[in-house]
Amino acid sequence: MEIFPGIDQNPDIRFGKPCLKGTRIDVATIIGVMAVGESEQTICQSYKVTPAQIKDALQYAAHISEYVPPARRSVA
Repeated sequence: MEIFPGIDQNPDIRFGKPCLKGTRIDVATIIGVMAVGESEQTICQSYKVTPAQIKDALQYAAHISEYVPPARRSVA
């Protein structure tokens, strides 16, 4: 089921993690390899994804981070 443009979620694929549509590559994997400095070209070659799919993963991650409530300290 598409949960965001270009992002699917299926409980039978990658334990239900959000994945790039039509692949078994989860968004967290793409974000993680980008965070350690891998180039878009390397990611495309290594994971057999397109630059548009990488952009979809980044847009989804940005969307999620915008809507997840911030952590709060508990008051003792």
